[in-house]
Amino acid sequence: MSGRKRIVVVGGVAAGASAACRARRLEEDAEIVLLERGPHVSFANCGLPYHISGTIRDRAQLLVQTPEGLAARFALDVRVGHEVLAVDRAARRLRVRDRRAEAEYDLPYDRLVLAPGAAPVRPKVPGADHPRVFTLRSLEDLDAILAVLRSGDAGRAIVVGAGYVGLEVAEALTFAGLEVSLVEALPQVLAAADPEMAALLKPELTRNGVDLFLGTSVASFAPRGDGLLATLSSGATLEADLAVLAVGVRPETTLARAAGLELGPTGGIRVDAAMRTSDEAIFAAGDAVEVVDAVTGAPALLPLAGPANRQGRLAADAMAGRPAAYRGTQGTAICKVFELTIAATGPSEKTLKRLGRPHAKVYVHGGDHAGYYPGATPVHLKLLYDPRDGRLLGAQAVGAKGVDKRIDVLAVALRAGMTVFDLEHLELCYAPPYGSAKDPVNVAGFVAANALRGDVLLADAEDVERPKPGQLVLDVRTPAEVAQDPVPGALCVPLDELRGRLGALPEDTELLVVCAVGQRGYVACRILSQRGFRCRNLSGGVRLLRMRAAARA
Repeated sequence: MSGRKRIVVVGGVAAGASAACRARRLEEDAEIVLLERGPHVSFANCGLPYHISGTIRDRAQLLVQTPEGLAARFALDVRVGHEVLAVDRAARRLRVRDRRAEAEYDLPYDRLVLAPGAAPVRPKVPGADHPRVFTLRSLEDLDAILAVLRSGDAGRAIVVGAGYVGLEVAEALTFAGLEVSLVEALPQVLAAADPEMAALLKPELTRNGVDLFLGTSVASFAPRGDGLLATLSSGATLEADLAVLAVGVRPETTLARAAGLELGPTGGIRVDAAMRTSDEAIFAAGDAVEVVDAVTGAPALLPLAGPANRQGRLAADAMAGRPAAYRGTQGTAICKVFELTIAATGPSEKTLKRLGRPHAKVYVHGGDHAGYYPGATPVHLKLLYDPRDGRLLGAQAVGAKGVDKRIDVLAVALRAGMTVFDLEHLELCYAPPYGSAKDPVNVAGFVAANALRGDVLLADAEDVERPKPGQLVLDVRTPAEVAQDPVPGALCVPLDELRGRLGALPEDTELLVVCAVGQRGYVACRILSQRGFRCRNLSGGVRLLRMRAAARA
């Protein structure tokens, strides 16, 4: 080895390319070698479904950088088609195979960055090795799918898995002109979201022709002519010309495990805050590493492009001797599902329950902009917070417009350690085409803060759906609203008539107040509580009850 410091980066996509380029910016005199076993570096794998749909027309747009471009601008020694076979930690040396020349060689290093990413999971289902059963993780996967689509004989497709990638692929194949069946083993789409929020996506999928098979898995694939016959766990069968498996990814830890590096309880490579592994000369970043959940503090696998890029950058900082501390991943993510968007930051309520973390929640159904300005659409927002101090824990939102900016605001607020009381005071953009004077983020803060201050007690949807003895559901909507969408067993007293009909209400009963979205119910509870009645308001109102019913359907 020459006298120059040699940094070797294994993996040339998000984390690896970021680490190599940042290392060059910090250390001009270092020798930096970037090894990628595939034929491409720094490509936009998140954009692959949108090339299938035709939204991104030019495949070249998916190539963020090329080996030649990286070499010219950053003086990197980029070697595509070079696979690392083993890491000799004692000698600080790699065994590398040049897949094109079919030759092997040794490559010493001073510092090593492992950024191998994650591999798509291929479930052990009979027939899953059929040539028309695909995954979508690389440009090679993309090209194989496109070859079938362009053959002219593809009319039906099966997508297995309804997570972020599965939903995007289902949309893409629909836009490409195929009839799509979406098969998901769980009873909901998008497992990362809570069921009542994910349920809002079901009608959008079916409206666009996607056949949903929830609570169902694929038992087997079998050849059928040039295509496939999938047998489901229900016994039903589906014919298709291709299938795409989107059931998740697993961290690529083969090298790390063989080298004796520590793995965490989730199976990812264990790293410290500086992205250093259990070997002081080896760093790791990206989808292969185990991170700390920024909210719960629990170890987690959260394969997201933004965190991967930041981790690669931090690893380079640490190698250069700069202070570097990764602050955890909070899981901020977003997905387009035809005309709807779903986004989230922080853990879901399901996760908080599993971890035994105290939490409270409120629901807001506000407009993406002022209701009197044409084209306003609802933003359905769920806010999770700590009932002890109001600290933000997470949020989810679904809507046609404006979802991204609300979740981005809440992601920053969560990262900053803000509380629901802080949300009340956020000064956000307002003009009728863009928002409201009381933005849904502010309103969520108002609702939660009112509850924490004791201005109103919140009812659980479960209680409203199944009232206990000594409880009565009070519906304060108008008679016309109630007739159109009644709540079984509820007593209807419109809000504007409530003060004049207090004598008709039972004084020894807890009133569970409902309205359309929760706002009138809050006003009713303020009236009732100051007149001596015991009452609780259902945040999210009847709209939440219908979301929950859709989740169970």
